[in-house]
Amino acid sequence: MTGRTAPTPAYRAAVLGRILLAALGGYAVAALATGLLALVLPMPRSEAVTTATLTSFAVMVAVVVAVFAARSLARATALVLGLALPLAGGLWLAGAFTG
Repeated sequence: MTGRTAPTPAYRAAVLGRILLAALGGYAVAALATGLLALVLPMPRSEAVTTATLTSFAVMVAVVVAVFAARSLARATALVLGLALPLAGGLWLAGAFTG
């Protein structure tokens, strides 16, 4: 025995929260970044979409790393929201939500 104690329910909940935030928040930020980049990159549409899609993989990884590197779940949530809101605003300004 190494003398270790079992993780508390609060700790387990915090880890679960980070996992969900990393997966869902990372996906949301990557999707928003992909949409915005596909619209604003100054190249032919097919190349812009391909470039934006390839970039989304790096964005997703960066968000996941940042969520687990944050000091608390609240800071990680603020980081994800701080990334998602400007990207959504940029998509709105680019006219992505007009019918």
